[in-house]
Amino acid sequence: MAIPLRELSRAALPTRYGDFTIVAFVGQDGRALDDVALLRGKVSGVSDPVAVRIHSECLTGDVLGSVRCDCGDQLHEALERLAALEQGVLLYLRQEGRGIGIANKIAAYALQDSGMDTVEANLHLGFDDDLRSYDTAAGMLRCLGIHHLELHTNNPSKLEGLKREGIHVVRRVALIAGVREENRFYLSTKRRRSGHLLDVDD
Repeated sequence: MAIPLRELSRAALPTRYGDFTIVAFVGQDGRALDDVALLRGKVSGVSDPVAVRIHSECLTGDVLGSVRCDCGDQLHEALERLAALEQGVLLYLRQEGRGIGIANKIAAYALQDSGMDTVEANLHLGFDDDLRSYDTAAGMLRCLGIHHLELHTNNPSKLEGLKREGIHVVRRVALIAGVREENRFYLSTKRRRSGHLLDVDD
């Protein structure tokens, strides 16, 4: 069920890609979320579907420039896309390592270095393949007044997650970026084992 949220504050956020507005949220318990939204233009109550990217935190890719995944490249591609549009939203969710946290993610990296794929590593550590949920994302979208959207993703689970929360996804738009030799096996695992809509050879 979508988490009821209200807006806490918003501020201008000029970036290397263009000007955005960053929005913080608070829950019914009065606790501020660490998740934020970046808005491009007016997104509330518009007639056309709003372009939305839901991006889960990846410290290693987003901040440190790791190329063993495509997360940082996807984040920057999404910001470039949104900056070129009149309306758009990027939701940045603090769901590091598909929800297992940074410490466990590094433990999973070590297992991947020994030959496991990302799914095998998570399972070996006692986690599901993907622990992320999209109830917070749905709450953020509702709080922002976004009722129908086009979702920029390759992950069918995000589509299903939003639909379960009652969010109307009009269409999916692929977001493929950063295919490199260092992350080719990672991306092919996403395709083979997690159902991501990618055209990546093993």
